[in-house]
Amino acid sequence: MDLHLKPAILKPCASHNPSSMFVVAPGIDTETLLAHACQSLASASVMASDFATFVDGPLRSMLLGIQQVIMLADMAVNRALDNLDPQG
Repeated sequence: MDLHLKPAILKPCASHNPSSMFVVAPGIDTETLLAHACQSLASASVMASDFATFVDGPLRSMLLGIQQVIMLADMAVNRALDNLDPQG
């Protein structure tokens, strides 16, 4: 029961060391990173939506659900961009 009520007693996760094969340049500013993330999410949303037109049933519903999650993430990134430059 404590496992569910006291999650802090769980073993801490090992530190995550990402592969250096694909690295985002460390000098890129936050606004540029968010702009690229926004463009990527918009593209992913279109791809999921377009692919959903080719399938039926539960798979279509799943793809449209994924597309909706992508759209929500896109909206959040756009809001973050607006917060960085409210005059823009």
